[in-house]
Amino acid sequence: MAFDLPKLPYDYAALEPYIDTQTMQLHHDKHHAAYVNNLNAAIEGTAFASLPIDQVIARLNEVPEEKRTAVRNNGGGHLNHSDFWVTMTPGGSKEPTGELANAINTKFGSFDAFKSAFNDAGVKRFGSGWVWLVLDKSGNLAITSTANQDNPITDGQTAILGNDVWEHAYYLKYQNRRPEYLGAWWNVVNWDVVGQRYAKARG
Repeated sequence: MAFDLPKLPYDYAALEPYIDTQTMQLHHDKHHAAYVNNLNAAIEGTAFASLPIDQVIARLNEVPEEKRTAVRNNGGGHLNHSDFWVTMTPGGSKEPTGELANAINTKFGSFDAFKSAFNDAGVKRFGSGWVWLVLDKSGNLAITSTANQDNPITDGQTAILGNDVWEHAYYLKYQNRRPEYLGAWWNVVNWDVVGQRYAKARG
């Protein structure tokens, strides 16, 4: 079973002015598509080809060693981006509600304090990678970041919300101003989806 490039749940221009149309086209149609194609080539003929992508990445240590790096990079890219697209929406709610809001306030003191800590982790991620809000092994919220296309699932954590801080995610519009991109991105976060993901992870 080959992996497929998921369709965006909105138009390329839907996240303007915060994420520009050309970036969305290149990011989805070129970068994500390349991860899918390379993943399929690496995993073809293995037992992992029939597993959901989150299970593939969670079980990376079981992937044949000669294929592991390709699956880690491209499978991680596919998983990360598939989650990324659906946690954004045009004109979405501007902050979490319910259980997630309570958990964020309890853990970080306030929603603004959480955003500040999240942005700081994104700014400090050296080179390419991601910044995440995760549910850790103890069932508590935490902020972390990963290099390249690594996903927190490999550390036994559940990603609740992630932002892509690879340059291809923002450079056409923001150039080297990653902090500005991180700040603008909050305007398109789909807190309804993030809240549902949190509830599911909590079981």
